[in-house]
Amino acid sequence: MKTTFLKIILCLVTLGNFQLASAQEEADKFKGLHLNEVQLIGSHNSYKPGIEPALWKIVYKRDSAAALALQYGHISFTKQLDLGLRNLEIDVVYDPLGGIYKNPLGIKLLKNTGVNAEPYDLEDNLSKPGLKVFHIPDIDFRSNHLLFVDCLKELKEWSASHPGHLPIIITMNTKDSNEKSLKQMLPFNKAALDNLDIEIKSVLEDKQLITPDFVRGEFSNLNAAVTAKGWPLISDLKGRFLFVLDETGKKMEAYKNGHPSLKGRVLFVNDKPGSPESAFLIMNNPKRDGEKIDSLAAKGYLIRTRADANTVEARNNDFTMFDAAKKKCRTNYHYRLLFTLYVFSINL
Repeated sequence: MKTTFLKIILCLVTLGNFQLASAQEEADKFKGLHLNEVQLIGSHNSYKPGIEPALWKIVYKRDSAAALALQYGHISFTKQLDLGLRNLEIDVVYDPLGGIYKNPLGIKLLKNTGVNAEPYDLEDNLSKPGLKVFHIPDIDFRSNHLLFVDCLKELKEWSASHPGHLPIIITMNTKDSNEKSLKQMLPFNKAALDNLDIEIKSVLEDKQLITPDFVRGEFSNLNAAVTAKGWPLISDLKGRFLFVLDETGKKMEAYKNGHPSLKGRVLFVNDKPGSPESAFLIMNNPKRDGEKIDSLAAKGYLIRTRADANTVEARNNDFTMFDAAKKKCRTNYHYRLLFTLYVFSINL
């Protein structure tokens, strides 16, 4: 099984090194191209170091299928970016006063079986107010950074050390419910969504961001800008970050509320093609939706798709989704999408 996972990681490294020679100069290698004319590779749940083996075994006894889907972990943001990844994904939960997530159930489960949990939150970050970063608060609760602002600080530090790097795209899930978690999470209402903008701007300057306002320019709305003119040139986006709210329905509408065409907002949204706020689409199945992805990419949309999910493809050494993600959206020999995969180590 370990060999299977190693093949996935080697494939990623080879792809990264093929495209990206040095981060300081990489954006210059795509001179004349727009952002939606290159293919970027990334990771999913990029902040997640994995569940400690003793707790994972407890989860496996209760729900083996769920445990297998959770059995992975990532290296740090810095190491992922050093490999050539330019798309990350971060999950956040709302904790405006602090303290809600201080005592995860998983630590209690370990104690009940006589196992001492590995050190956790030694700096007491979970008592601080602000957005926290978890996959599943009670079970998959470990994070390379428990505070969202600390995620941003690591990214800012890496960027400062690698001037001229390609834009880094960060998709974000705002979690307020999960059937695997017993913890009652606060709803991600408009105030919580506003906090996304506030915390991002508290760390990153405007000149480090690709915002809807930046992309829209003089056009009447965001959709008109990307479908008529296209995304900005990579040469104009060097060293910047682009954030995307990976939500639909009420959360997306709440984020858009009061901000027509996302004016004044930091994040892009996954809205329906043709809507005023539509520029970035999330279409996670390149095998099923390949033709649709091709058609929409040709119109100027930037699209995130997936190369695998829940460790299923990796365990079966199955590259069909990976290959489909790479092959779709070729236009004039450039790729018009980015895709994510799992890069992980496993404890057996």
